[in-house]
Amino acid sequence: MQCVYEPVDLFQAELLLGMLRNEGISAHLVGADLVGGMGELPALGLLRLMVPDQQAEKAQQMIEHYLSATPCIDDELDEQLAISQPGSLLC
Repeated sequence: MQCVYEPVDLFQAELLLGMLRNEGISAHLVGADLVGGMGELPALGLLRLMVPDQQAEKAQQMIEHYLSATPCIDDELDEQLAISQPGSLLC
């Protein structure tokens, strides 16, 4: 198993975990149970996304692609929604 990313918070961790699993990558989140112990303090370095060695490169590429995506402005989003199919991910 390899650590492919250290999310900044639990929300980002769960989002990326779901994305990877949806693409068939056997991803696991490590450290989620430690976050609650910190209360409202930012707990950096506790969360890690782990994947099997043979899936690490694909997982890293997917995460990099997701993180480098630019948000759509409203006009672009409306146009893309009009031509997209239900369930499409717009990045």
